[in-house]
Amino acid sequence: MVQIWLVELLKGTGKLFLHPVLYYLVFLAGILGVMRVKRERKNFHVRAEDAYFELRQLFPLGLIIGLILSVIVVAAGIAVPFAAILLIAGTTLLWSLTTNVRWMSPAYTVGAAFFAVILFAQNNWSIPFFSKAFNQISDRIYPSIVVILGFLIIAEGILIFKNGTKGTSPKLVKSKRGQSIGAHEVKRLWMLPMLMLVPGNALTLPFDWWPVFHLGVTDYSLILVPFAISFHQQIKGMLPSEAVKRHGRQVITLGVFITLLSAAGYWYPLSSIVTVGLAVIGREAISLFAYLKDDNKPVYFLKKNNGLMIIGIIPQSPADKMGLKVGETIAKVNGMQIRDESTFYEALQKNRAHCKLDVLDTNGEIRFVQRALFEGEHHELGILFVQEQRKYGKKTG
Repeated sequence: MVQIWLVELLKGTGKLFLHPVLYYLVFLAGILGVMRVKRERKNFHVRAEDAYFELRQLFPLGLIIGLILSVIVVAAGIAVPFAAILLIAGTTLLWSLTTNVRWMSPAYTVGAAFFAVILFAQNNWSIPFFSKAFNQISDRIYPSIVVILGFLIIAEGILIFKNGTKGTSPKLVKSKRGQSIGAHEVKRLWMLPMLMLVPGNALTLPFDWWPVFHLGVTDYSLILVPFAISFHQQIKGMLPSEAVKRHGRQVITLGVFITLLSAAGYWYPLSSIVTVGLAVIGREAISLFAYLKDDNKPVYFLKKNNGLMIIGIIPQSPADKMGLKVGETIAKVNGMQIRDESTFYEALQKNRAHCKLDVLDTNGEIRFVQRALFEGEHHELGILFVQEQRKYGKKTG
């Protein structure tokens, strides 16, 4: 029995590399990185993170969360029809065509696939090359899909909370009055692989109660499915780390709520329709309220009369090593009062071997930072400021 499970696990894991969503997410993450770097260079004549940053964020944390969820799904026996997996892949590709990353959130992709399964079953629809999978679905509701949706929304919240705050991208935008102001943007994709139980011919029922959410068959197979999780938020009214973490906590709360409600589908399958509707509405409400809350706040990243506000730090630059943070304001450099980037650069030239900064932190309290400077390091310490948008070809400093 154990040997059969191990063989099926290896076969199911190998199927991950046959799934087009895996390669599509790699492609999209690469595109997001290139587009971000192009915009940052347009705004600041230099990029913050490199173009591979989004690709590096695509896998690690998602793999860990996916492993945990896979154990829960297999141990509890939460089985779904293979047609649902096909439709989730289809809705993921479809929503990506809107060019709005956030529509690839599980609430929209898995939610749409849930309703699509019902429609396909009721109308006897099929997809070429996969007609057998769609012939196997009956005219019924599958609460197990909703349980998976709840798990994925929890995972989305965790990913936003833990990873969304890393490398938020600085940008310059125009205010309602036409003034150049600073903002931070997060466009992130994660790949979360999860083992799914589908009808097959490899695994027989190990316990009388397994699977909990059965599909009316006696044999199952395993398949490792790459789920897309996405996030997009622009922040201009507060520190990006605070806004993103708040967003993540709210999504986690929604996910827990949906997971608890989804359990009712075991006894009352029709309740699953209401639960999916609440998931979509709840996820959209979180995004809308986050936007409205931020839009009603005073602009955080503005030009200051008492110095230059930091909107971005280039990784591994002198500023990064000095512990400077986004949202802080540099008031003096080497004892010289700073008004704009010209005076900042002029003050740095006073002593090219060493710099001393008077910095106002995010609470408005002053602190002093100093460091030796070395040949070859960034000539402006690697700091991005809230200033007028630069043009390509314009000399910096």
